[in-house]
Amino acid sequence: AEGKRTFARCFYSFQASLYFISTLGRTKLPHESVEKIELAIRERLEAATKDLNQAIDGAELLFKQHGIETAATYDTVPLEAEIGITSALGRRYFELIHKLDQLMPLLQTLEIEEVITEKQVEQQRSRFKRIVLALSSMMRNFAMGCRRRMNEVDARKDEPEARKTRPSVDNGAAAGPDHV
Repeated sequence: AEGKRTFARCFYSFQASLYFISTLGRTKLPHESVEKIELAIRERLEAATKDLNQAIDGAELLFKQHGIETAATYDTVPLEAEIGITSALGRRYFELIHKLDQLMPLLQTLEIEEVITEKQVEQQRSRFKRIVLALSSMMRNFAMGCRRRMNEVDARKDEPEARKTRPSVDNGAAAGPDHV
């Protein structure tokens, strides 16, 4: 359920922001600037993936230690949708959402089997959802910053044109007393 909500809430906005940065950003901004943003995104995705992988591994270890063989299931039907992944980073984000969806039933099972407490499950659930949601927010912020810089580039480009077409507003002071 968490994975479906996170997917619906974040995936497409993540991809749209990434497209704006990677494709449209390159039309007006230096490629190095766009590459720095993409590197920051890649590093955050890798760190988040590492965190979720460690949590999944830790939960699976607890399963083995306590002889648990079956994970809890949800009553909800799995989300089946054909999606378009537009980039490698978009694919990585989709995989991260999938890892979140893998982790949640493991945590729920550990709570049911009284291996961890309800409070621990809630803390873990909140932590990992925040990690995944933060990536989507980060993408929106990067896209807004990129848009702002692109607008600044346009404004600087349009500035000389505006000076040429703007009439002088000095009330004739520089022309002397004969000018009316």
